[in-house]
Amino acid sequence: MVAPEQYQDIRDAVAKLCAQFPGKYWQALDKGDDYPTDFVRALTESGYLSILIPEEYGGAGLPLSAACAVLEEIQRSGCNGGACHAQMYTMGTLLRHGSELQKRQYLPAIASGELRLQAFGVTEPGSGTDTTRIQTHARRDGPDGDYIVNGQKVFISRTEHSDLMILLVRTAARENSAKPTGGMSVLLVDLRSALGNGLTIKPIETMMNHASTELFFDDMRVPAANLIGEEGRGFSYIVDGMNAERILIAAECIGDARFFIDQASLYAKEREVFGRPIGLNQGIQFPIARAHIQTEAADAIVKRAAMKFERTEPCGSDANMAKLLASEASWQAGDTCIQTFGGYGFATEYNIERKFRETRLYQVAPISTNLILSHVATHDLGLPKSF
Repeated sequence: MVAPEQYQDIRDAVAKLCAQFPGKYWQALDKGDDYPTDFVRALTESGYLSILIPEEYGGAGLPLSAACAVLEEIQRSGCNGGACHAQMYTMGTLLRHGSELQKRQYLPAIASGELRLQAFGVTEPGSGTDTTRIQTHARRDGPDGDYIVNGQKVFISRTEHSDLMILLVRTAARENSAKPTGGMSVLLVDLRSALGNGLTIKPIETMMNHASTELFFDDMRVPAANLIGEEGRGFSYIVDGMNAERILIAAECIGDARFFIDQASLYAKEREVFGRPIGLNQGIQFPIARAHIQTEAADAIVKRAAMKFERTEPCGSDANMAKLLASEASWQAGDTCIQTFGGYGFATEYNIERKFRETRLYQVAPISTNLILSHVATHDLGLPKSF
């Protein structure tokens, strides 16, 4: 594993790129609920979204910790990596479990930006984070025929801005499988041909500009060649994508936290009340210092989780703990930043309220804090399963 400090050149370059997309750019997008097309294009052309794709397929071939550095710096710069981070974490499923033919067919085009792989179709209205209870199902149209997909997904981000989607479906009923995680399969869906041909996309309005959608499948056809790995083993494949997702989003939260701490520290030094900078007051200093300490502690767990992922070691608990600690650190830092700014923290021109809304998401998605606590309690502490 490359030491994180060796990514300083990447961090500096990402920060320089992000400087071209200041707060006013994101404020305008928020007003129109628009997608940051120019920002994503700039990241793509600079090679950052293909950082995990091996060089033989046109990518940079760097490890997960490098992708963490990219996303952290995006967030610390005041931008929003949620617009494109899926192109990184979906690689956990496609790179590790896709066939050589699939990799050669899709990865070079993804690396160049010709194809966008931004959608990760897992969550459903009736299952939430209990992935074993998904009901979207796929049946074969004859022994050698296409998969026919029916069902529904919800809170699937960026579907309208993606060409491909990693989709988790049931190919065998839950009750007919030896264990709850059996009977699921992963399909690589070409959204360009599926839209209007069995796929309907409905945007969901949310408190942050996150391009979230609801998907409806009505006899949508997917070629059998687009099955990733073996039929019925999809849950284990998707977990690699989920672990990568949680680690990368944890890195984003570290970036958010550092954005808030940077802004609060600067403002506390410049803002004068009663004839003195407010940063002289311990009531202002101490919460900022505490937020910094919490962020540094969370960052250490994020780095440990990334290291285990890169070594292909079991990292489910580390990924979950990293995401929990980082999301709580970013939220606390955001709350401290607003308190430091006072009324100005709610003014859109300072971008604090926007980032505050954006970072709040990550205590709920991609997995809620309570589910993480349940996982750690049962898997690490041997406590009885609570659900």
